[in-house]
Amino acid sequence: MSYIGNKPGDSYLTLEKQVFTTSATDTYTLDREVSSPNDLELFLNNVRQEPTEAYTISGTTLTLASAITASDSMYCVYQGRAVGTQSPATGSVTNDMLAGSIASSKLADYEEGTWTPSTNYGTVTYADAKYTKIGRLVLASGYIATVSDITTASSFRITGLPFTANSTNSGGVMHRYINASNTGDSVHWYLGSGNSFLQFYISANNSNFAGLQHSDFTSTSAQLYFSIHYMTS
Repeated sequence: MSYIGNKPGDSYLTLEKQVFTTSATDTYTLDREVSSPNDLELFLNNVRQEPTEAYTISGTTLTLASAITASDSMYCVYQGRAVGTQSPATGSVTNDMLAGSIASSKLADYEEGTWTPSTNYGTVTYADAKYTKIGRLVLASGYIATVSDITTASSFRITGLPFTANSTNSGGVMHRYINASNTGDSVHWYLGSGNSFLQFYISANNSNFAGLQHSDFTSTSAQLYFSIHYMTS
């Protein structure tokens, strides 16, 4: 869409301010060159000064009508120099500008780390056991490289999750050396409410699911990959 005149601004504008270190002198240096005393507002001890009468400007040289002392405070605001930014000025966003309060809009809890997978029988070796926690949502992943016990006819679990679940969750698993070779068989993880361990189930085609047991592994080289998500307290 075309416009007549200046293109509407697409950034936040703030006026630039300069605070002076005062001393027993009447001459100070501006950070920016201005063409007229009316191009800036000068405040001495928080009282605005009259342009031309209280001060004059030549380039970047500010000359006061009389010298001040080191105990005086002085600053100026450049009226003719608006600074464009892509973010609002610090402290300029209020609760009225947000759907909720500033406090409730902040990401109050974010955490990243690693965790240590183990099992209920024997031992496992693992890699890439990492997690991210955003508020109450936990995202965790891991790779079980080997399982030492592949003979016990008991449920296979991965213990040591970084946080306890407060709801039931489940998801898929990529695996290799598991005895789930029938057509349509798949392996899934299951995390029950109040637990911090994963249980694994084989879901057969047109059949009920059954708990994965240590004896279902056909090799100690488990090569079991999983990525989970769940809610904690």
